[in-house]
Amino acid sequence: MKILKLTLHHIRRSPFQSLMAFFTVFTCFFLLNSFLLVNRGLSTVLNYFETKPEITIFLKDGLDQATVESVQKELASYPDIKEIRYISKEKALSLYKDMNKDNPLLTEMVTASILPASFEVSAYNPKVLEVIAQNFSAKSQVVDEIIYQKDVIQSLLTWTQIIRRSSLILITLFMLIAFVMIFTLIGMKITNRKDEIKISRLLGASKFYVKKPFLLEGTIYGLIGSFFGFLLSFIIIYNLRFAINSFFQPIIFIPNLTFFEPLLLLAEIFVGIFIGLSASWLGARRYIKW
Repeated sequence: MKILKLTLHHIRRSPFQSLMAFFTVFTCFFLLNSFLLVNRGLSTVLNYFETKPEITIFLKDGLDQATVESVQKELASYPDIKEIRYISKEKALSLYKDMNKDNPLLTEMVTASILPASFEVSAYNPKVLEVIAQNFSAKSQVVDEIIYQKDVIQSLLTWTQIIRRSSLILITLFMLIAFVMIFTLIGMKITNRKDEIKISRLLGASKFYVKKPFLLEGTIYGLIGSFFGFLLSFIIIYNLRFAINSFFQPIIFIPNLTFFEPLLLLAEIFVGIFIGLSASWLGARRYIKW
């Protein structure tokens, strides 16, 4: 209790420096948590669109049922296949008529016999589709044409990797900013109180004893800054979730509350405490040498 009172006294003695530390840690965790919640929604969007790309394999006319089933079995043997849909000639005609029901001139002369049967394949991993396209392009005796939007899928994969890698970089940057701020501030406070520390050491206080108020001060910065940074970003994002979700329909960008949010809060508080404690410990070790 005495150490806590001394620590609070140190914080009150330099209010502007302490406020700057709180604000820095608060801002870092506000941005961090906002980014994590937004990145969670972006991951949902990316996962949704990653499974949307398809490859369509049009079959040659005159294939028997055994050959068609053989093609389907081969497609099913690939990993990460989400769905394989066989579109028969009759089904293709039905789909064509539904697409052009407002223009009967386009449907009156079309029959099932002139439309090809096909397989529509979607995968959890879009990279599988490129492998399928390459392998089935060589099966000219079975395959008539393959429609595969390679550029679109490649662009999707590229953006997915950019977003996920940038998230790691930004999170690391936010943590580094908070760490350096607390380290610098604790160093400044130790320098300003070096005479007090020297007197305490001459009176028999151990190094750890004189370091404890500074260690606790850094911990308080990390604890309170991370908590309020999380709280404000959480309130803002979840108050806007209905508007955000309506924009991204049918994707639920911001889901309802689950155990994820309390766990995220505890994790961020733990990280905040760790950053504050480790930065203040290094600062105290660096500057307290007497």
